[in-house]
Amino acid sequence: MTSGSAAARWVVVVPVKVATAGKTRLSGVLDDRVRAALVRAMALDTVDAALAASRVGHVLVVTADPELRAAAGRFGVVDEPGLGGEGPRAPAASPDSGRAASAVSPLDAAVLAGVAAARSRVPGAAVAMLLGDLPALRPDDLDAALDLAAAVPLGYVADAEGTGTTMLTAARGETPQPRFGAGSAAAHGSVGHVPLAVPGSSSLRRDVDLPADLEEIARLELGVRTAALLARLRG
Repeated sequence: MTSGSAAARWVVVVPVKVATAGKTRLSGVLDDRVRAALVRAMALDTVDAALAASRVGHVLVVTADPELRAAAGRFGVVDEPGLGGEGPRAPAASPDSGRAASAVSPLDAAVLAGVAAARSRVPGAAVAMLLGDLPALRPDDLDAALDLAAAVPLGYVADAEGTGTTMLTAARGETPQPRFGAGSAAAHGSVGHVPLAVPGSSSLRRDVDLPADLEEIARLELGVRTAALLARLRG
């Protein structure tokens, strides 16, 4: 893991699928090789922004992707549950989640594994679970959201459309209740996470799932890897 400033308080957990299996809804506009490269580029740009945020002390990436693991000198890595390796494992469902193990999605399981690993390394840490598809993320936007999150036990940031979730937060001693997937913003609200008043213009709300999202982020200031990849595609 990589340390931030002396004022840092949060551990950021970034779950990332194996790149070849990620962002399948972009398959219609990107071939498999480019899509995998984009997944890795966005994830590393997201990690770089998190590492540069003053409110972040450590970053853990939850993944089984070999290239992301090879880049792990700047951050910690936890093996993604169910995809091999000997990294820490979280329980399939938290004691308060009310869900059977079979109801926990792979992404939620990866988030829980990351939280368990974060708190084994930094006991009692406040944890922010940040999705790895935020290539335009600015450190100051992340800091502002974490300041808001510090005032509530459990929080979340909705995506630009207001239906998905880009970040989930759990203060010290609190157990997150991840419900990522379609309609996750409403799902997180239903289990006690409070919507954080992050403005619609925040880069924290600009994730990439659909071809139209690629057009939207092209208008923004992107991380260096994603910007270079999109520039090559346009060229």
